[in-house]
Amino acid sequence: MEHLDSLENRSIHLLREAYSCIPNLAMLWSIGKDSTALLHLTRKAFLGHVPFPLVHIDTNYKIPEMTAYRDRLARQWKLTMIVGRNDAALAQKQTFPDGAVDRIACCRLLKTQALRDTLSGQGVRLKLDHATGKYEPDPGREPYTGIIAGIRADEEGSRSKERYFSPRDQQNRWDLGDQPPEFWDQYKTDFAPGTHVRIHPLLDWREVDVWEYIDRERIPTVSLYYDQGAGKRYRSLGCYPCTLPVESMARTPGEIVAELRTGKFKDIAERSGRAQDQEDRGTLEELRRDGYM
Repeated sequence: MEHLDSLENRSIHLLREAYSCIPNLAMLWSIGKDSTALLHLTRKAFLGHVPFPLVHIDTNYKIPEMTAYRDRLARQWKLTMIVGRNDAALAQKQTFPDGAVDRIACCRLLKTQALRDTLSGQGVRLKLDHATGKYEPDPGREPYTGIIAGIRADEEGSRSKERYFSPRDQQNRWDLGDQPPEFWDQYKTDFAPGTHVRIHPLLDWREVDVWEYIDRERIPTVSLYYDQGAGKRYRSLGCYPCTLPVESMARTPGEIVAELRTGKFKDIAERSGRAQDQEDRGTLEELRRDGYM
């Protein structure tokens, strides 16, 4: 487990560095395995406390188990939980399930635009009221200067081009050709005023590392990742109209690790069940340049 300890130590260092250097910080929580492992690392880094808000972009098409799990854990761990949505697009039915746009355009509206508006303080921003268990309009409208995200370089091509501290402009646009060099544990954390910063503490983790860590730390994860008896489970989570399960009988994190170690998915991309990726012709990178997660 020396490898996991090394990964854990670097991620905790990055989290503490971000917190000490980047004002108005928040963390994206997609409810998936990576961002949930990152949430666990954050609680370790700050002695059981999460000192910044968690942001979840809700497309209104998430699998119900995901949002139920989100709210249950948010209450249990006393998290400051913020939900952002693009209510205008939903009200106008400008979505793929409504037949108005294709999957990529739907992602651009319900994920990219919703994220940009939430981070800037201009869009719908709801906050969990722990007393009532309901989401109410968030009175805080300050933009988030930095956002921590649980992306990994091995998950998808455009993510491999990221830095640990990755600057964006005021509109959250990403210029791949203008990124700071990062050598060893030296990171650029001082950026010009108006710069938005994405921080990626899991960048050098692999899928199997995440599952080994979840297994070792006994991190609670949403049940969709495990076979419930039908010989299928989800490997990557997204919106239900665009996400398909994979053939697998794994019912525990340890069994998932065993599958990955045997090469069961060697020639199958992790996001192969995400239909928008199948339609992608370089568009996913364009979405990320424009502010996508």
